[in-house]
Amino acid sequence: MTQIASLSLLIVASLVFVGGLIGFIKGKSKASVIAGSISAALMVGCYFLASVNSCNGFVAAFVLLCGLDFIFFKRFKKTKAFMPSGLMLTISFAEQLVLIVAFLTKAA
Repeated sequence: MTQIASLSLLIVASLVFVGGLIGFIKGKSKASVIAGSISAALMVGCYFLASVNSCNGFVAAFVLLCGLDFIFFKRFKKTKAFMPSGLMLTISFAEQLVLIVAFLTKAA
């Protein structure tokens, strides 16, 4: 399960980066591309941390995803549009569930 969780960190990192890039292309939002790039880089950092110590990497990724949840929820509440913030919120929650399962199976 830890391999799946680690791989999913890279997938989520790429989705966050692409989301920021799309926000820049469609909405000319520099903040989107900067935030997406930083968040993706941090998520990749969590992947590398998880390759050394899976528990620490998963906890760091979980905390990062909590921050992203807050941002995506705030935007979703403001726009009431599922795309893109609702989708990213769903992806973030799903990744958090994967991390919880991986953490618990590793700890057991």
